[in-house]
Amino acid sequence: MAQLLETKPVLSTDLLVFHWGKYNLPPQPPDASKSPSPPPKPVLIYAPLEPGKYPIVLFFHGFTISNHDYSDLLRFISSHGFIVVAPQLYNLNPFHWGGCEELNFAVEVANWLKMGLQPPVLPGDVIANLEKVALVGHSRGGKTAFTLALGVRCPDQTTKCTQTFSALVGIDPVAGHELFNKIFLTEPEILTHNFNMSIPVTVIGTGLGPESKGCGMPPCAPEGINHEEFFNKCRPPCAHFVAEKYGHADVLNDDSQLDIAGKAGCRACMNNKGPRLPMRRCVGGIVVAFLNYYFHDEKQDFMTIVNDPNVAPVTLDEVEFNI
Repeated sequence: MAQLLETKPVLSTDLLVFHWGKYNLPPQPPDASKSPSPPPKPVLIYAPLEPGKYPIVLFFHGFTISNHDYSDLLRFISSHGFIVVAPQLYNLNPFHWGGCEELNFAVEVANWLKMGLQPPVLPGDVIANLEKVALVGHSRGGKTAFTLALGVRCPDQTTKCTQTFSALVGIDPVAGHELFNKIFLTEPEILTHNFNMSIPVTVIGTGLGPESKGCGMPPCAPEGINHEEFFNKCRPPCAHFVAEKYGHADVLNDDSQLDIAGKAGCRACMNNKGPRLPMRRCVGGIVVAFLNYYFHDEKQDFMTIVNDPNVAPVTLDEVEFNI
């Protein structure tokens, strides 16, 4: 039976990184739990069908959000020649405020990549390039990605991360939460550390993330602990993109594809009232262009976005690239 392949949406931009990539994906992700070395947490894996050796994107979800709620973004990135691994680090309990348990699981998943990304999880002719692993995370998952990149550990953390990383992307990263107009940092308090990473970093922020929807609801990406602070602490090479007219949850799937927690997360945030597809394609395209720059020495697309942000599917009001 012929496999159904992903359709390719068309956007009003000529830059190919903002369009669906040339690699085909299977209709369903592999069941990693059937591996001889099952993952420590449930994972979504997207990988090209074509034989080859591909870089890895280790993606961490946001607070109370399912990894499945990012499937469109993750499949898009994978279609450009990446193996994407997206663990579900914790359950969707809204009272799960801690960060150390989340970090411990993230370390375990990172260490699992070497043993786990083998047949039958991946076809024998699809090879994971463990020397090119990018950390990518959204919201609190962005903070988790930064924490792994910095090698920061919690006091009770017993497992050491043995996997090395080559690049880092924070998608509207958040280091804590706001409650009753007070800021609370989740452990480990990453913004109190020096960002002395030796790997390239890109931070993608939103303009509506720091805004509240009113009725006493806190913003999803409060000022003082959001993308601005993460980028300002980075040392070169680092890049910063801000989509002023979009919100914290605009990288998620459309509502019809979201579970209950995902829909609740979207309603809690101030977001753009239009479709989310342009923002997903913008974020996905920036991630692809950035990783191509540093993994494949293909610099043109990333520099085009930096020098002419109008090529992006959404308006990028702030763009900065420190080399």
